[in-house]
Amino acid sequence: MPSRHPHTRADLARIAADTMRERGLEPEFPHAALDQLATIRGPATDPAATDLRALDWCSIDNDDSRDLDQLSVSEVMADGRVKIMVAVADVDALVPRGSAIDRHAAINTTSVYTGARIFPMLPERLSTDLTSLNQDEDRLAIVTTMVFNPDASLAGSTVFQALVRNKAQLAYDAVSDWLEGQGDLPAAARAIAGMDAQLRTQDSVAQQLRARRREQGALEFETFQPRAVFDGEKVVDIREQPQNRARQLIEELMVATNGCTAHFLASHGGVSLRRIVRSPERWQRIVDLAHQYGTTLPKQPDGKALELFLAQRRSADPLRFPDLSLVIVKLMGRGEYVVETPAGPPIGHFGLAVRDYMHSTAPNRRFPDLITARLIKAVLAKTHPPYDNAQLGELAHQCTAQEDAAQKVERRVRKSEAALVLENRIGETFDGIVTGLNDEGSWVRIFTPPVEGKLVGSPPRIDIGQTVRLRLVVANVERGFIDFVLAQAGGN
Repeated sequence: MPSRHPHTRADLARIAADTMRERGLEPEFPHAALDQLATIRGPATDPAATDLRALDWCSIDNDDSRDLDQLSVSEVMADGRVKIMVAVADVDALVPRGSAIDRHAAINTTSVYTGARIFPMLPERLSTDLTSLNQDEDRLAIVTTMVFNPDASLAGSTVFQALVRNKAQLAYDAVSDWLEGQGDLPAAARAIAGMDAQLRTQDSVAQQLRARRREQGALEFETFQPRAVFDGEKVVDIREQPQNRARQLIEELMVATNGCTAHFLASHGGVSLRRIVRSPERWQRIVDLAHQYGTTLPKQPDGKALELFLAQRRSADPLRFPDLSLVIVKLMGRGEYVVETPAGPPIGHFGLAVRDYMHSTAPNRRFPDLITARLIKAVLAKTHPPYDNAQLGELAHQCTAQEDAAQKVERRVRKSEAALVLENRIGETFDGIVTGLNDEGSWVRIFTPPVEGKLVGSPPRIDIGQTVRLRLVVANVERGFIDFVLAQAGGN
């Protein structure tokens, strides 16, 4: 039965703002921040910064991304090694510590992305313009130069401040299609002589880095993250965001850059705000789960063994792999921010299989990265750190808590987006799969559109992974509820 009051994008934006407030986040900028914004006349400049505008920098991000945080450029050296430089926007140059904009950023600590509305950590005039590394604009940046040996091991790295200019603003899907031989080189890249070779070089190094991390036990998941597709004010579809070659390229370069940044601060005796995922305390539950699939994992946490199990399950059952990934991600525990001192024990990032890791490459959208930029600039300027250990500890706690809140907002709005797509399809049947069973009920995922919901009524005994035929009975946009009943059981 069609909905009498169909919802629109505006309803989703309202739901998102209300959920932000419920989770302790501020959806709007305070007057003091807007007053400060009005005093900023243009992008930051620094005559002492190294001028690297002549290099053929490029950015790769989502098609609709406007807050561009990083650029990359590469060079194959005479001895066969590869030099890759990553430039990260110097947001601190326009957002001083303690300013009104900085105080607001310290409350939310992250941009919140929902389909209907983006809630940026910084005002858009900054994050999408004056501090964004937009094409054909001169911008200050913190640059990490990394030299990789032919086997992609790191030969060395340096960090410094520079002036850069984005020569080609590229998008993940188009670059990935070209890398995989399924599309043409994007026009922005074709306009720069040699950009094709650069992208091939960076892709090659990234794939080597990815292979090295997986050999060391880095975990590769495939989580369920659908996104709403809009036609004006109407939500017309829900689509999954696939992993692809270009996303892997940027992911690997950012992991490497973050590692070099962490090492840079540690080597200069500096305290840092690390991003960690601890060794799983619920490892035994992961062991028990693997045993259900006929795999025996070691008694102690072992990233290599877990990654091998994941790879085997991805190959054996790709349909159910996203649901298995989600279960293991939850058992591993969330990521968090902690203060690490040079004399303290390293904790590391279990999921990435790296010891030295922090967030430094997205200061337009994450507050920990802005904190890190200030720590780096203090080392470069040979001045006192901008934060003491107690302040960093408080910020680490705040960033962890608010990141968790932001993720809950995004998940809540995705549920309302899915309900909006389905609200006029009550009574229709769909093919799906059972994704969870617990004391609260049974959970299912339909394939087209890719939507999750609850299985209600009194279903017969079912198992996780069982395919089912489902009938939609509830699609409540305001509450984000989607309920199905069992129409017909499927196979296993």
